[in-house]
Amino acid sequence: MFRSLLHRCLPLLFVLLSCGALAAAAPTSLATPRALAEKPVDDGRSEQTILDALDSVVHLKISAVAEARSAGTLGREREGSGVVLKDSGLVLTIGYLILEADSIEIIDNHGRTVHGSVAGYDHATGFGLIRPAVPLSPRGVELGDSAGASQLDRMIFVTYGGRDSASVATVASKRRFAGYWEYLIDDAIFTVPPRSDHSGAALISREGKLMGIGSLLVLDAVLPNRRMPGNMFVPVNLLKPILAQLSKNVETRDAKRPWIGLSTQEVDGRLFVLRVQEQGPAEKAGLKTGDIILSIQGQNVSNLEDFYKQLWGLGQAGAAVPLKVLQGSEVREIKVESINRMDFLKGKPAL
Repeated sequence: MFRSLLHRCLPLLFVLLSCGALAAAAPTSLATPRALAEKPVDDGRSEQTILDALDSVVHLKISAVAEARSAGTLGREREGSGVVLKDSGLVLTIGYLILEADSIEIIDNHGRTVHGSVAGYDHATGFGLIRPAVPLSPRGVELGDSAGASQLDRMIFVTYGGRDSASVATVASKRRFAGYWEYLIDDAIFTVPPRSDHSGAALISREGKLMGIGSLLVLDAVLPNRRMPGNMFVPVNLLKPILAQLSKNVETRDAKRPWIGLSTQEVDGRLFVLRVQEQGPAEKAGLKTGDIILSIQGQNVSNLEDFYKQLWGLGQAGAAVPLKVLQGSEVREIKVESINRMDFLKGKPAL
């Protein structure tokens, strides 16, 4: 329903975005007559700004290098979206798409294909930047203030395809997000209804500014452990302090923190090892799928946030990570020699 909304009637979208609160679980309420009458259509300048923003979302096709370590989870051939940034002309996307990239194709909404290269990747935030070989035609989008996004705000979820790909999204919640892959960010933006084409998607405000980059499909968009499917967007305010470094392929301070190669899940107050990265530090130290992490450096841990804070508090990459784990019926003390995540990857970003 919503994918063709802009294509059929763009002014209707501005009315929808201007309406008041809506039930997060009921996207069909967007088009009720009462809602449509609450506020007038936005002016022409805002309309053009949004059109430019939609046109700035491009299609990405990425091939990873042979024997890429990330191929087991992400595959070698990847597709998603990216957003052309105003002024710099760089393409912002979600970083996992460009991990260990060998080749990158950027296709704009006019069918033009341009080759790109990795300008920067930040494991701490999850952002990736691509440098087109030649300038792209879209005007680009400005970064908004993601701190101003509030629950029940209406925004535009858009992937490559411009108007045809756009739908109205509602902010279901904003909160800290801990990912099982040694990842923790503040103020993640969760939206409903869910879409599966989230990788690198743009979350655009009603002012036509970029608020977040699509990362995941989640099952708890409203509250942790409460089932309500939606999407998680990485907020652009996390990008602003590191954009200059990232565009020059300079690692941020947080990107250099210890990494041990574990995928961990919190279940009933216990941390279970879901997956151990092949040839990674944790595997070399003897950790196995199914292990339960009891403590780190003598401090008991029962959730991902505490685990990551303890891990990253040990210093920079290379720090020894003393763990106590339950392996089968045996409690073991295991010391893992952490590394820099980027040093583990096969493909090296190049300017």
